[in-house]
Amino acid sequence: MTTSLLQVPTAYIDRMVDSLVLAFSADPAARWLYPDAQQYLKHFPEFVRAFGGKAFEAGTAHSIGDYAGAALWLAPEVHSETYPEVNPDDQALDALLQKTVTPDLQMVNAVFEQMRQYHPKEPHWYLAVLGVEPAQQHRGYGSALLKPVLAQCDRDRQLAYLESSNPANIPFYERHGFQLIGRTQQDTSPALFPMVRHPQSI
Repeated sequence: MTTSLLQVPTAYIDRMVDSLVLAFSADPAARWLYPDAQQYLKHFPEFVRAFGGKAFEAGTAHSIGDYAGAALWLAPEVHSETYPEVNPDDQALDALLQKTVTPDLQMVNAVFEQMRQYHPKEPHWYLAVLGVEPAQQHRGYGSALLKPVLAQCDRDRQLAYLESSNPANIPFYERHGFQLIGRTQQDTSPALFPMVRHPQSI
């Protein structure tokens, strides 16, 4: 089966966010932040926009399979404007977390601080969010959302970086050349797994 990667038009951003809400509905980190179903459905769309929303503006947000899966990539030039702060859009995300999260805010901030320590210092592509709706998984959509940007990383000899919020996804990313470089966890929070991919021969 051949899948095509589509850059998401602005008019369809809501559809892409909705697919990510479905994709992360059982994610350990997402549901730690928003354990109540109503709370999750209300606030996780805002979280997606705050955490990876610069990908929409930069044209590096992608969807596939009639918006069954989506990836929010931050290019090096976009990423450098927002780091080394705690997160890709620190002011918007900080404000959102302060008014919406269930866990202790100090603990949440400590998790993001740990995440920041693992980000490569050199220019890199950052995969802020990737997800495929549960009913659409195992069709190659996740791989299709990775491959074009990873191919560009190889051509340009640049790093790619992500944090896996679910240990079950680590083997998937390893198959695409990512290497596990650590583990972040604070008190009762779920673990996050920073992974980096060095450019490969083409």
